[in-house]
Amino acid sequence: MLAPEVFQYLLGCNELDEELRRMLLRDRSFEDVLAALQRATDPESTRRHDQLASALAGMFNEMGQAFMQREFEFRNPPDTRYSLTNFLMRFDAIFTLNQNTLLEQKYIPFAGPPKWGRAHLPGVKYLGNPQLTGSVHDRIAVMEPNPSDFQLSPGVQPYIKLHGSTNWNDGPSGRRILIMGGQKAASINQFPILSWYHQEFRSMLMRPSGRLMVIGYSFSDAHINDAIDALR
Repeated sequence: MLAPEVFQYLLGCNELDEELRRMLLRDRSFEDVLAALQRATDPESTRRHDQLASALAGMFNEMGQAFMQREFEFRNPPDTRYSLTNFLMRFDAIFTLNQNTLLEQKYIPFAGPPKWGRAHLPGVKYLGNPQLTGSVHDRIAVMEPNPSDFQLSPGVQPYIKLHGSTNWNDGPSGRRILIMGGQKAASINQFPILSWYHQEFRSMLMRPSGRLMVIGYSFSDAHINDAIDALR
């Protein structure tokens, strides 16, 4: 969904109270409302923040279900000249600001020879001990940080979600690792996995032979822009 579609989706969510709807209609931006609720400390604002975050997670889950019904490649069987999988395999790392699970479903861990053994989400593991069935649903099960895997492995293409993911949970605290709103930099610092991700982003940008390809980024996040500007 694009931002205006997200806005309309949220207005129709039953879990939002009338005050939340009033705030959305007043500000016309769900991210501004989320940022304001993040800054507030009173119990009602905290409750409304959780309501809005839950509604957003529900939206992402619906998107994830829709992705399962769609083909990833433009053609089936894919034309290797225009294959998305072949295109993505060319990169040393994939960084994203998206929190959906499209690439988990359609790409990871399928990246392979000649460049990679597989693609991988570094630093996360399944939450608890889920019963895995080998289906696509396993790849979008709830995940939590795995500090023992805060490293990039040779021969493995890292897929790094700089703003977290709709299916990530901070383990004991139960907080969603889902960065939205106007306080992104401060929120990122609350999660060691995201702080490490951003260190890796800056490190790769500063490689002498490094090159950055940008796809679909609006340059509206100051902390990302600062990392890119350091290249100048």
